[in-house]
Amino acid sequence: MADFIYGIAPEKYRLPAETSLGAVRLQISDLARSLEYYTRTLGFRVIDETANRATLGVEGSDKVWIELRELRGARAVPRRGLLGLYHFAILLPDRPALGRFLVRLVDLGITPGMSDHLVSEALYLSDPDGLGIEVYCDRPRSEWNVADRQLKMATNPLDARAVIDAAKGELWTGMPAGTKVGHVHLYVGDIDDAEAFYHRGLGLDKMVWSYPGALFLSAGGYHHHLGTNTWAAGAPPATDDDARLLEWTIVVPSADDAAAAAENIRAQGYDVIDSDGTWTATDPWGTTLRLTP
Repeated sequence: MADFIYGIAPEKYRLPAETSLGAVRLQISDLARSLEYYTRTLGFRVIDETANRATLGVEGSDKVWIELRELRGARAVPRRGLLGLYHFAILLPDRPALGRFLVRLVDLGITPGMSDHLVSEALYLSDPDGLGIEVYCDRPRSEWNVADRQLKMATNPLDARAVIDAAKGELWTGMPAGTKVGHVHLYVGDIDDAEAFYHRGLGLDKMVWSYPGALFLSAGGYHHHLGTNTWAAGAPPATDDDARLLEWTIVVPSADDAAAAAENIRAQGYDVIDSDGTWTATDPWGTTLRLTP
């Protein structure tokens, strides 16, 4: 893979290769119900909890990966979806962990969606409010393939038996050390507008642009830190009254990098807010991004 040049860099500002994702902040309707799901089913652990807010992390660290904020009576996501979150994706450290998690779901009587994306293997779930969740593991970059500068990605059937066999009979004991938010995938109203905001503005490289109705972007050659798609075409944006993604986070190496990205977003005509050394910007469909060192 090191011999291949792939992806398309933005013409102006480009996010550093060391860019990664931070926490996602979700609005949910019932904190107790959501905590039951995120801890018992998914295996996160509670770091902090108040009457209407909780933060979640994984084994061996107090780093927050998910924040739940309760809005009593928030509307569940309709079946067709709303512009905003398609899913957020939890990246496990290896295939055996994915196998243990799949066995755990089977034991709970849950049948997830399952896909082989060539660069990764993935399971798909929805939380109690209908918010989409992917739990996945990556294949080694040495196994990724390139055609016409694009990474080859697909949605193929997952070899569930092989994934389960990778667990070697070990039991799931919760989200293991090294688990993190790997990417976020959004419903958008228009791919060209998504490219303008996230590629030319934010500075992510285009990685896959011929996938039907979708555009995948990243920093540092990753398959995608962000997916966008128009598969909910005609749906309205999520509102303040809906269960939704309130905010997702991009982590850059320094405050100067965050400021440079923010300035480039502003130069493309979008509003950016400086909030205590981090920056927030909202895409054309109401999804807020936080830039932080």
